[in-house]
Amino acid sequence: MSNVGIVIVSHSPLVAEGTADMVRQMVGDEVPLAWCGGNGHGGLGTNVEAIMGAIDKAWSEAGVAILVDLGGAETNSEMAVEMIGEPRAQKIIVCNAPIVEGAVMAATESSGGASLKEVVATAHELSPS
Repeated sequence: MSNVGIVIVSHSPLVAEGTADMVRQMVGDEVPLAWCGGNGHGGLGTNVEAIMGAIDKAWSEAGVAILVDLGGAETNSEMAVEMIGEPRAQKIIVCNAPIVEGAVMAATESSGGASLKEVVATAHELSPS
């Protein structure tokens, strides 16, 4: 059985890469992982095509959880999932949780064989009430 993939989407490529580095150090190569950030011109922002590429890189039949930092990242991630379409879109969830802590905890759950629903629930537990 494959583990749930994790995608990290941040407006800052440095934040996305740093978060991915933390995840990799915590869980090794057991979890499919990809990140993207920035607007493609060296500035802050997110890009739907880059998000789609990250989803492809982290793809797992167990599903993919996308961790986002701000509203624009969430909106562009939702657009990317819509553009990917069915049947894969059914296995992708955009998770609006604290990006660093959420990614680390989601990946830890994934590495233990948790389902997509369990991985996302663990990340959401970190969100303020």
